[in-house]
Amino acid sequence: MASIRKLSRREFVALGLVSGSGLVLASRLRGTRPGSAEAFQPNAFLQIAPDGTVTIWMARAEMGQGVRTSLPMIVADELDADWSRVRIVQADAHPDRYGRQMTVGSTSVRSGAWTALREAGAAAREMLVAAAASMWGVSAAECRTEAGYVLHSASGRKAGYGELAEAAGKLPVPARPKLKDPSSFRLIGTRVPQVDATEKVTGRARFGIDVRVPGMRFATVVRSPVFGGKLKSFDPEAAKRVPGVSQVLEISSGVAVIAEHTWAAFEGARALRIEWEPGGFAMSSADFEAEYSRRLETEGIVAQREGDARTALSAAARRLQATYDAPFLSHATMEPMNCTASVSAGRCEVWAPTQNPQGSQAAAARLTGLPLDRVVVHPTYLGCGWGRRSRTEFVEDAVETSMKLGGPVQVLWTREEDLRHDYYRPLARVRFDGGLDGAGNLAGLSARVVSTPIGVGGGRPDQVDRNGVDGIAGSPYRFASFLVESHPVITPVWIGHWRSVGVSQNTFFLESFLDELAAAAGKDPVEFRRGLLADARARAVLDLAAAKSGWGSRLPAGVGRGVALVMNKESYVAQVAEVSVERGAIKVQRVVCAADCGRVIHPGIVEAQLSGAIISGLGAALHEEITFEAGRVRQANFGDYRLLRFPEAPRIEVHLVPSDAPPGSAGEPGLPPIAPAVANAIFALTGRRLRRLPLRLDA
Repeated sequence: MASIRKLSRREFVALGLVSGSGLVLASRLRGTRPGSAEAFQPNAFLQIAPDGTVTIWMARAEMGQGVRTSLPMIVADELDADWSRVRIVQADAHPDRYGRQMTVGSTSVRSGAWTALREAGAAAREMLVAAAASMWGVSAAECRTEAGYVLHSASGRKAGYGELAEAAGKLPVPARPKLKDPSSFRLIGTRVPQVDATEKVTGRARFGIDVRVPGMRFATVVRSPVFGGKLKSFDPEAAKRVPGVSQVLEISSGVAVIAEHTWAAFEGARALRIEWEPGGFAMSSADFEAEYSRRLETEGIVAQREGDARTALSAAARRLQATYDAPFLSHATMEPMNCTASVSAGRCEVWAPTQNPQGSQAAAARLTGLPLDRVVVHPTYLGCGWGRRSRTEFVEDAVETSMKLGGPVQVLWTREEDLRHDYYRPLARVRFDGGLDGAGNLAGLSARVVSTPIGVGGGRPDQVDRNGVDGIAGSPYRFASFLVESHPVITPVWIGHWRSVGVSQNTFFLESFLDELAAAAGKDPVEFRRGLLADARARAVLDLAAAKSGWGSRLPAGVGRGVALVMNKESYVAQVAEVSVERGAIKVQRVVCAADCGRVIHPGIVEAQLSGAIISGLGAALHEEITFEAGRVRQANFGDYRLLRFPEAPRIEVHLVPSDAPPGSAGEPGLPPIAPAVANAIFALTGRRLRRLPLRLDA
C-alpha cells in the first residue's frame, strides 16, 4: 500500500525536480520508512503539467529489465493517461527521498511498487475527475476517463488532464482511491513499444562507459592479483613512457594509471612493474576441493527439518547417495566496471552504472568527507548488472582518483581486472541422501550443503548460510521427511549476488537428484515431481511445459529430453530441454519454458527476460568456471572464461500462465532450471549422470 500526498510548487522546486505547476503527487510505499506523516519521504513523484505531459520520477536502475517501460505503464494505466504523453525521469541518488533505491532481487515491480504505483495513478485520476465535475457542475459519478481526458457522456463535454491539473492540484488527495478492475486495463498486459528501445538500438543511450565530462581524463586501476594482497612497491617509469599516459598514482585499492584516453591507460597498466605483498590466502582449486570434501563428512548446521529424515532413510527399501558440485562464477558483465567522478571544493559529482546509488553516494561522502547533500550520483544505463553493480568499489576507485587529480576522471577496469576481482557466485558442493519405499515413493531426503557466504570473508562458521541453501531449503516440493544442513566456509574470496543467487546452483543440485530418484523408482520424471507438489501454481507450470514440449512423445534418434522446475522470487518456472551430442559436445536444440510470474505488466519484456536468463544459464551450465592457483584467479578474458556463443543458442519457446497473483520476478527465475533440464536430458539420451558444473561429457 502507498501513502500519497500533494507537493506544493515550492516543495517541488526545493526537491530539485523540474520547475512547473499542475498536479504533483508524491508517493511512498508504506513501511519503507518509519515515522509520522510529517517525516513523509516519497519514493515516486508524479506530475501532470498544464500541457498534459505526465512525468514520473523513478529510482530504479535500468539494466535491460525494462523498468523504464513497465513501471510507468502501471501508473499510466490507473491514471488513464495518454501513453504517448508519458515520460519517465531517472532519479539521482538521495539518502532517503526515494526510499531504498537498490535495484536487486527482481524487486522493482514486486516489492510493493505494483500497488503503490497503481494507487498513485488512481488518486490522480480521481482528483482530475473531481476537478472536471466541479467545473461542469455535475456529479463525478457521471464522468469517466480515457487517454488523458475526463469525459461527461451525457453532455458530450471533455477536458484534457493538462487543463484540469491546476484545479485538481488544489483538491484533497483521496485516502483510498478506487483501483481499476483488471478487466479495464488498457496498457497493463500489452506489448507497448519500450520507451528506451530506439535510443538503445541507435546508440544514443548513455551507459557508464559513454559518459563524457569537460576536462575529463581516463584511467584504469591495477589491483593485487591475490585476494587480501597489498601493494608493496611499483615503478611508474615504463608506464609513463607509453604515449598518452600522464600520471601513475597509488590509491587505496592499488595503482591508477591516468591518460588522455582509455587505451593508453590500459597499455600503461600493462607496462607497470609492481610488487605485491601476497597476504595469507594461497588456496588453489584443489585445496577448495579437499576442504569441501572434508566438510561433507561431518554434520552441518540445520537449515530445515521436516519429520525425521535419518530414521526414514535408514528404513527405506532403496537408498541413493550422490554428490554435486558447482564452481565459482563471474558475472562477466558486457560493460566492465567503470565510473566517472569529479571532486572539487565542496562538491562531488558521480556518473555510474550502479544498482546501488545510495551506497555509491555514501561511499563517495566517506572518501571525500563531504556531507551527503554535497554528493550527487547520476545513475546511467547499466551494461548488465546481475547483482555485480550493487557493490561500490569501482565507484570508490573513481572518486579517490579524482580527489588526487583534482579534476574529473573516468576509471574503467580492464576485462582482466574485471574477471579477477569480481564478487563471484560461490563454489558449492552438496551431498544428497534419498530413500524410496517399496512402491517407489520418496521416503526421506537429506542434503548437506557446503558453500561460501556472500561478502568479503562474509558469514559466520556457526550460522546457516541462507543463500547457500536457498532453493533446496524452501523448494516448492513437500517432503515428509527432510533435512538440510549448512556448512559455511569462510574465505577472503569476494562472494556476491549472482543472477538468482543461491537458487541458481541449488536448483541444478536438487532437480538433478530428483531425476535420479525418479529413475531409481522407475517413474516418469514429470509424474514423480507432480507427486511431490502441493502448490497448484507449481503443478500448472510443470504441466504446461510438459504439454508444450510434447513430453512423452517420440523424439528423433540422438535427442534426449529433460525437465526441471523452480519457485523463485514469487514466480514459478518449468523448463524442458531437448539435447543432442554433436562431435562429443553437448548441443541444446530446444528449450520450452512455462512461467507463472503473476500479473504480467508487459509480456514482451517478461518473455525477453526469461529467454535471456536461459541463455546466460546455458553459458554457466556448459562453459563458465572460475578456478584458483595459489590464491590467484586463473581466468583472464573471454578466451578462457567462455560465454555461450551465437551458434550454441537453442530455439526457445516461452509460454506464460495467465495469473491474477501480484507480479513476481521475471529476470531471475528463468535461469535456475536450465542446467538441470540439460543434465537430465543428457541422462535420458546417454544414461550418464553429470553431477558437476560446467557439464562436460569428457570429465
